Amino acid sequence: MSKSGKGFSIGLLTGVAAGTVLALLYAPDTGKNTRGKISYQLNTYLDELRSLIEQLKNEKENISSQAKQDSDKVIEDAKQRADGLIKEAESLLENIEKSGK
Repeated sequence: MSKSGKGFSIGLLTGVAAGTVLALLYAPDTGKNTRGKISYQLNTYLDELRSLIEQLKNEKENISSQAKQDSDKVIEDAKQRADGLIKEAESLLENIEKSGK
C-alpha cells in the first residue's frame, strides 16, 4: 500500500475512534442502548475492515501476478537472445572450420 493509502487508512480509523468516543460522551442514553449501539458500530467497522483486507489481498495478488508475467517475459527474451548467440557462435565456428580446410 502506498504511503498516502496508509496515511488515509490511519486517519480514517483515528477519525472513527474519535467520533465514537465523542458520541458516547455526549449521548444521553441508557447503558444497555449505548452498548447495543457500540456493538452494532463495532460489527460495522469489522465488516468494513474485512472488506478492506480482502481488497488489499486481491491487489497484492494482482501485483504478484503482473510481476510474474513480467519476469516470464524477461526470461523468455533472455532465452531467445541466448539461442541467437549460440546459433551465431556455431555459424562462426563452421566458417572458421571451412576457411581452415
